[in-house]
Amino acid sequence: MEFQEILGYLAAFFTTASFLPQVYKTWKTKSAEGLSLTMYIVFFTGIVCWLIYGIYLNSMPIILANSVTGICAFLLILMKLKYK
Repeated sequence: MEFQEILGYLAAFFTTASFLPQVYKTWKTKSAEGLSLTMYIVFFTGIVCWLIYGIYLNSMPIILANSVTGICAFLLILMKLKYK
């Protein structure tokens, strides 16, 4: 495995892992008061674009990171709508 690929996996891990505490906290407290719905919708759209780009490049770090981050962002959007 080349250095660039290892770096890609590390970046994917850290950026994706950064969303997990927010998802957990929102789910646990049943409160999404501090979340911006507009920001997460725009962010989710960008993540989907990155995912398509990663698929086009056949880049596993980009595909994995944006798949998991997309799911997290989508869950936060759903919780924001549910826990108004």
